Amino acid sequence: MGKYDALVELLLEAINEGRDAKTDANSVPVGISNRHIHLSQRDLDVLFGAGYQLTKTKDLSQPMQYACKETLTIGGPRGAIEKVRILGPVRSESQVEILQADCFKLGINGPVKMSGDLQGTPGITLIGPKGSILLSQGVIIAQRHIHMTLEDAKRLDVTDGEQVSIQVDGLRGGTYSNVAIRANNTSALECHLDTEEANAMNLVSTSKITIIK
Repeated sequence: MGKYDALVELLLEAINEGRDAKTDANSVPVGISNRHIHLSQRDLDVLFGAGYQLTKTKDLSQPMQYACKETLTIGGPRGAIEKVRILGPVRSESQVEILQADCFKLGINGPVKMSGDLQGTPGITLIGPKGSILLSQGVIIAQRHIHMTLEDAKRLDVTDGEQVSIQVDGLRGGTYSNVAIRANNTSALECHLDTEEANAMNLVSTSKITIIK
């Protein structure tokens, strides 16, 4: 190999290393969510008994969030789904996050919304070991979103509430649009997709995505 060829090869290696480093710096880990339930203490008392405390089984990636041992049956006009996991801690208002396919089984029309935005959402029946509740609202299909700190947002050149697109690599990869940015200093960097979205692009819990605009 001549000196010119060796110089070109070194230059290409440097360019590729820089590109790889930039990709790693801009990549975001993926968190995959199945259907689950958030409960208020008021509703938890009805379903499991007065003063009941949730039993943590494992911490989740977001600070102070955890999966619980407890599950519920959720019921709609057309059918029911058993053993839907509860996530803690308790919230001010109960919320049920389902998948698109669950709408057909339950017989309800779950809107795509951000967590906590429950205005105008359908209700559902929650069935526990000590009682049942008919929620007047609270069922959503979670809009895909990315949690991050304000420092992450600055580094990634995005702002809280902004809608971006994400790139997924691989044979079944592609892009997802309408991904909401949720930036604050109580979150950990992670892109949240539900199991249907993840399966469509062959994503797993160790996958990463890249933000594009």
